[in-house]
Amino acid sequence: MRNSKKIAFTSFLLFFFLTGLSWADTEKSKPEAAVKILLNEIKQIVDADGLSDADILTNKKHSDLAVSILNVPEISEKALGKYWAKHSEEQQNQFQNLLGELFVHVAFPSSAKFFANLDLVYGKTKSKKDMMVVPITVIHEKEGEVDIDFRMKLSEKRWLVVDVILDGISMRNNLRSQFYKILKKKDFDHLVHKMGKKLKEAKS
Repeated sequence: MRNSKKIAFTSFLLFFFLTGLSWADTEKSKPEAAVKILLNEIKQIVDADGLSDADILTNKKHSDLAVSILNVPEISEKALGKYWAKHSEEQQNQFQNLLGELFVHVAFPSSAKFFANLDLVYGKTKSKKDMMVVPITVIHEKEGEVDIDFRMKLSEKRWLVVDVILDGISMRNNLRSQFYKILKKKDFDHLVHKMGKKLKEAKS
């Protein structure tokens, strides 16, 4: 995989930008509408030193809405895979909260920068097993044409992202591979410590 793609996956998630819609609209809309909202919110996140209190609050508003369009509980469970059931509900919630915070403070800002000013082409939404897939083609000046699929599931009348596929590579599976490498050598406490450390660095 090319270096820039590795950077995007290390950041845990790939997102872009497009038009603005209200979240309430998605309850009666197609999965593509939820993706467009997600991308629009991430587009408006500003990652810079010396942000004012107003900027921080605005970033939080956009981040909170963006992360609400991710099915963080399902992503967390699938990312931990066989290790999920081996831990208590308290540990599962701890992991889930950390992963959600990493999306907000690591994935969203870095993805907003990486995908700024790209041309996006939406394909036709298609059904796959119990999911809907929203395909996007990104034209990058250095990477060329890159295909991304947003995999969506309906949850309580809302379409939520459960995985993102970049040129055939699953974000969720990539996360699982990273977590497994740690858990095979260390324990769960070490994993959440590393996640917490990364989160602290991102917030500083």
